[in-house]
Amino acid sequence: MLSKPMELLRPSKGMINVHPIQRGGILTEEARKVLLEWGDGYSMCDICLEGRVDLLDKPPVKRFKEEVAEFLGMDEVRFTAGARHAKFVAMSGFKGALVVDSLAHYTTYIAAELNGLRVYEVPNTGYPEFRIEAESYTDVFEKVKEETGDYPAVALLTHADYKYGNLADAKKVAEICRDYGIPLILNTAYTSGIMEVSGRETGCDFIVASGHKSWAATAPIGILATTFEFAERVFRVSEVRGNWSGRAFTKKEVALFGCSPVYGLPLVTLMASFPVVKERVKRWKEEVEKARWFVEEMEKIEGVMLLGERPKNHTLMNFETPSFNLIAKKHRRKGYFLYHELKERGIFGVQPGMTRNVKLNVYGLSWEEVERVAEAFKEIAEKYGLEVED
Repeated sequence: MLSKPMELLRPSKGMINVHPIQRGGILTEEARKVLLEWGDGYSMCDICLEGRVDLLDKPPVKRFKEEVAEFLGMDEVRFTAGARHAKFVAMSGFKGALVVDSLAHYTTYIAAELNGLRVYEVPNTGYPEFRIEAESYTDVFEKVKEETGDYPAVALLTHADYKYGNLADAKKVAEICRDYGIPLILNTAYTSGIMEVSGRETGCDFIVASGHKSWAATAPIGILATTFEFAERVFRVSEVRGNWSGRAFTKKEVALFGCSPVYGLPLVTLMASFPVVKERVKRWKEEVEKARWFVEEMEKIEGVMLLGERPKNHTLMNFETPSFNLIAKKHRRKGYFLYHELKERGIFGVQPGMTRNVKLNVYGLSWEEVERVAEAFKEIAEKYGLEVED
């Protein structure tokens, strides 16, 4: 037998999970209630009369799609197999060069490659803040023009990056793009769903989101929102016809593989969590306060320093931890000692084996839980002889 039931138990059960990709995806109680109800593979498709899950009236996916579009300040929405698929769909409407920030997720590059787009990167400021300056987009646009004879077809900005949790100035980049007439894709995999993001306010042309990273849904599900101007281009329907059978699929959207590939559970958990998501984004300011407090406490530990912008404007953090790395070199468990020490204190999610840097996310933790995580790091530091400020 490949797996016994006991082998499928989750090792993080009952612990505080600070994994960077996890915090915004933790299900709401409302979403947990629908898990069994809609858990079967194609649970929505068995009542689909339209041939596309996004057109369902019961459950009200069609209406939900409109509500998500309104929430994001855009005109049209589709559900995708994650943010990576949403980026692929958005890019499918363009040919030529794509300008991306140099902190973009690897799937941005893969999506560009699949669409045959040539990638140009906007540099970041380097150690220790690694900021993306909006004005740098102008320089790269001009470089593309100089090298290819044309300005880029499309640009992409990662709103908050997965490496340092820097929050980029989306409005400013969108203004620059608009001046050049270049559409902007805003990747909000780590922002929309936990903080307020509006296409109308920022001026971007596409919003890409991750349901399982930031909208309290089960994986895999993403969201692609756009304006009427680009909807027809990226959501174009099939024109193919079988040369022998004459079969055609004129309602199917090509870049969505015909129908949004979220046939049940991911979509219904996204729907169930949505009312909570709409409310929780209003508490973003307090979430950032917790993150800033946590940075202060962590930097009381000898040798620990935050990487990325200061002050923090996001809850995903990356700490440089050379002092923990020195301990690891002498410890019998090597780099795994920190992971085990944290686990013994009920903290889960720091990558096993990593002690040079520690990446974590405190989004959605209570103040008490944030304090517990900070105290755990301090306790471990003192246990191994590091100095910790009072």
